[in-house]
Amino acid sequence: MCSQRRSKRVGAVATLRHGVRALLPVKAYNGLSKGESEVVYAVKLYPAGATTNSQDGVTDLFGKCLPVLQEMAEQNMPLLVHGEVTDPDVDIFDREKVFIDTVLRPLIQKLPQLKVVMEHITTADAVKFIESCNTGNVAATVTPQHIILNRNSLFQGGLQPHNYCLPVLKREIHRQTIFSAVTSGSKQYFLGTDSAPHERQRKESSCGCAGIFNSPVALSLYAKVFEEAGALDKLEAFTSFNGPDFYGLPRNTSKIKLKKEPWKVPDHIPFSSREIIPMFAGQMLDWKPSF
Repeated sequence: MCSQRRSKRVGAVATLRHGVRALLPVKAYNGLSKGESEVVYAVKLYPAGATTNSQDGVTDLFGKCLPVLQEMAEQNMPLLVHGEVTDPDVDIFDREKVFIDTVLRPLIQKLPQLKVVMEHITTADAVKFIESCNTGNVAATVTPQHIILNRNSLFQGGLQPHNYCLPVLKREIHRQTIFSAVTSGSKQYFLGTDSAPHERQRKESSCGCAGIFNSPVALSLYAKVFEEAGALDKLEAFTSFNGPDFYGLPRNTSKIKLKKEPWKVPDHIPFSSREIIPMFAGQMLDWKPSF
């Protein structure tokens, strides 16, 4: 979002419950000075209109943003990408592939030293692209929903607004490819929930917003995925090591314990005078995290 004065500067640090140390987004503008790399860890790219609240996103990546991207490449600063085009003439299920072909691949060719994280990938096309790139320069995050659900989950038993997110869920063949890539042990993939706690009223409306609230169940679902793949030994690297290693940040020293213990996901979570519906609301999960 560098051309519209709303790029994210991931810099301010906060310590949350359970010793979690979070890098909080603050505003950045059209350029980055040499000294800013000491406090700026990454810049987030939202194409204008790609997802909820991105209406002021980037419209001219190779024009106004190019000097910023060149400076980022020089400073070894990652670009975090929501990888979809927003052209209304492009089918919504094809927007990730078209983004790779028309934006991301040309960007990497122009700036091969630029570090890029393609966030919340959803397609076999993204997996193929990621794995064609240099391991140390291009990586991807993956959400629980895009490993577990396919686009049938939007419509089974009626329209399911709490399974609607952007990028939208894709065909089963894409889910299977992502499942295999994530559980392979490749260092190019790491946890990224893209969790979105929208109020129930905003989701269950005539024009519901995109986003799945998966924070309460994310670790349980990732554990389910890796267990099904017979790859529980690779879960810790995916959730805790690959991300900070790619960013060049220290690994966390605190631990979260996952126990094989059935538990029921709440039907809803109170929020002010309203409520939020979590992913897999009311369902039983097999892995329970403790902090």
